[in-house]
Amino acid sequence: MNKAIASIFGIGFIKGGGTVAAVVTCAALYLLWMQPWFNNPLYLLVLTILVTVLGIYVGDKVEPYWGKDSYRVVIDEVSGMMVTMLFIPHNLYFLLAGLVLFRFFDIVKPLYIRRMEAFPGGVGVMMDDVLAGVYANIVLQAIVFAYSYF
Repeated sequence: MNKAIASIFGIGFIKGGGTVAAVVTCAALYLLWMQPWFNNPLYLLVLTILVTVLGIYVGDKVEPYWGKDSYRVVIDEVSGMMVTMLFIPHNLYFLLAGLVLFRFFDIVKPLYIRRMEAFPGGVGVMMDDVLAGVYANIVLQAIVFAYSYF
């Protein structure tokens, strides 16, 4: 079960699994946004924390089998994409911009993102994507501000 969760039920075995997992996360977020009960931004915050903690746990469990930060583990992309969209207005264009920004920061790994991989076990697996999500969120917040200002 740990391998299934870490790979988001097999997405991690697909070529480009990280991008696929981020796109699937965007689709899930979009569907959640359509639910009237999901309008409170704290729901996404709590869900993001739960996914991140679960990712640390399963990352620890699968590392002995798959190696350090295996490409098969894509729950970190789910968490990072969720962090990207925290406290962002529910808007399809912002969601798509968030996807592009997150994947940019996750792939290029500037500004100490790569150093996060040095943490042991599941923490190292998750934290580089969480930090990429934080950077993407900061840029996206600036875009949202500029969009609402102009």
